[in-house]
Amino acid sequence: MDKQTQLEIEAATFRRIIQHFQTHTDVQNIDLMNLADFCRNCFSKWYMAEAKEHGVEVDYDAAREVIYGMTYAEWKESYQQPATPEQLAAFEEGEKRRKGLS
Repeated sequence: MDKQTQLEIEAATFRRIIQHFQTHTDVQNIDLMNLADFCRNCFSKWYMAEAKEHGVEVDYDAAREVIYGMTYAEWKESYQQPATPEQLAAFEEGEKRRKGLS
């Protein structure tokens, strides 16, 4: 596969992941973190970091809007559910693991 084709496939895959995140609003960020160690916010930070690597300044709010398809405040208001005690406990265990404390 040539480099241009690879780049186009990777870009299309990225767009598909973003569309999937935007379509599946029932999947909460805390669930993503607990299962995969990343969420929409992580994806937003990666987007912002890659933009910077290419000499483009994108702030966190703008990056989140790309990933969420709306402002973060709008997404939270429309789709974010309160975390359950079980979700919070799993998240705390994951935080310990991510920080190398367990």
